[in-house]
Amino acid sequence: MAPRAVWLDNIVFRWRAGDPPCLDLPEFGVAAGERVFLHGPSGSGKSTLLSLIGGVVRPERGSVTVLGTDLRSLSAAARDRFRAEQLGFVFQLFNLIPYLSGLDNILLPCRFAPGRRAAIHAAGATPREEARRLAGHLGLDDALLARPALELSVGQQQRVAVARALIGRPRLIVADEPTSALDAGRQRAFLDLLLDEGAAAGAAVLFVSHDERLAARFDRVVALAAINRAAPQAA
Repeated sequence: MAPRAVWLDNIVFRWRAGDPPCLDLPEFGVAAGERVFLHGPSGSGKSTLLSLIGGVVRPERGSVTVLGTDLRSLSAAARDRFRAEQLGFVFQLFNLIPYLSGLDNILLPCRFAPGRRAAIHAAGATPREEARRLAGHLGLDDALLARPALELSVGQQQRVAVARALIGRPRLIVADEPTSALDAGRQRAFLDLLLDEGAAAGAAVLFVSHDERLAARFDRVVALAAINRAAPQAA
């Protein structure tokens, strides 16, 4: 069996005590280096699942193991550190800090994750050199990197977000609906950048979207509503 980047077992989660569970998941996994497309309508549990994998919340029942670490064994602060060190997130709205330059946004994980800095130094580079390398591969030159994020185009912000997720070569990349507001051409370009760089880093990729047209680019397709026993079922 291939090593697992993510493994959830016998998960039950509810946001408030007394409410019906929003996630009742017998099992879900992502193999190391695998590229998984996860889709589902609103209410199927996608955001809850990502919150569990990121260690933002803990399940009422069951185990969440990410990159060999049982997240139940970690305190909230330790889960925050683990997430910063080990996971690269690409958010739907990119979540860049608008007044920081493109370069400083890419470097943010290195400020909070010594392990990422160590990985860069082990490869014989500095964080700034690695940020510029990634940015250059993604079509961002020094002039663009010097501009505040709010002055960048949507496409340029996408590239900054991808470089930020990839810097320090995290072993798991999670992309949450990052193409939902893009046209078909920009979607294709974005996926090229994300998947090519993820493959070069040897990272597993979990890409979450409701747009099933994108699924052909991935190794495996999972319909969350089909495996989440708490999700509303079609009549």
